[in-house]
Amino acid sequence: MKEFFVFLLVCSTAIVGAASTYGPLLNDTLTVGEGAQRNGQNQAIQTVVIDPGHGGRDEGCSGAHTDEKEIALELSLALGKLIESRHPDIKVIFTRETDKFVALYERARIANKAQADLFISIHCNYLVGHAGVNGSETYVMGLGNADHNLSVAKRENDAMQLEENVDQNYSFDPNTPAGHITLSMFQHAFQEQSIEAAEHLERRLGEREGRRTRGVRMAGFVVLKETAMPSVLVETGYLSNESEENYLTRANGQLTTVNALYDGFADYLQARNREERADRSVLTSQ
Repeated sequence: MKEFFVFLLVCSTAIVGAASTYGPLLNDTLTVGEGAQRNGQNQAIQTVVIDPGHGGRDEGCSGAHTDEKEIALELSLALGKLIESRHPDIKVIFTRETDKFVALYERARIANKAQADLFISIHCNYLVGHAGVNGSETYVMGLGNADHNLSVAKRENDAMQLEENVDQNYSFDPNTPAGHITLSMFQHAFQEQSIEAAEHLERRLGEREGRRTRGVRMAGFVVLKETAMPSVLVETGYLSNESEENYLTRANGQLTTVNALYDGFADYLQARNREERADRSVLTSQ
C-alpha cells in the first residue's frame, strides 16, 4: 500500500511537470473560464457540447452491419436537436456534424473554448468473444478498478494512433498503468457533477424497453481528461451483440435511445437548477 501511494505522488508530480513543460499540450482553459466557474458555483447550464465518438478514418468498433462512428453521429445530432428545440436558451455545440476525423485532444479543446457546462461523448461498445453481453454503460473520468473498464478505455483511446503528431499532442501513454493513473487524476474538480450527470443518463437508458443498464463506471478516457467541466462518455450498447446492434440501427431504437439520453440530460438540468436556487437562497439568508 505504501508503494502505491508513493507511485501516486510520483504521478501527481509528473502531472505538474507536464503542465509546465508541455503547456500547449494541456488545454489552457483546464481550470479557468466562465464555464468552469459556473460549474463550480452550481449555476444554470448555458452551453452543452455533444461529442459523436470516432469519425472519418476512425471507424470505432464495427458490428455485423454498421460502424460505431455512424450510430454515434446519428444519436448525437438527434440529441442535440432535441435539446435545442426544448431549451432554446441552451447553446448546443457538436465536435463533429459529419463523418470526419477529430483528434481526441481537439474534442476537449472545442468544449473548453466554448466554456461549456457539460460534455457528453456518445459511443457504442464491443466485447470480443462475448456476443451475449448487452446493455449501456456511462463512464466518468477516474481510475477504473475492473479489467473491463480499462479495456473499454483502451479501445476508445486507440483513436490516438490515427492522429498526426501524437508525441507532440500527448505527454503520456494512456494505455500504460502509469498513464492510466495519470488520466484518473484529471477531472477531479468536476467528478461529483460528472457522476451526477452519468447517473441520470444511465438510469434513463436502463428504462428503455428490453434494455439493461450496466451502471456508471470510471475509466481513463483521453477525451474526458482535458475537459474543464462535468464530462461523461456514454456507451449506448454493444455492437458485438447482434440484437443490440439491430436495436441501435433501427429508427425506433434510435428514437428511444435519444429520448432516454434527453430525459437523463433534463433530469440533470433540473437538479442543477435546484442546486442553483438552493445556493442563491443560502447566500440571500447570510
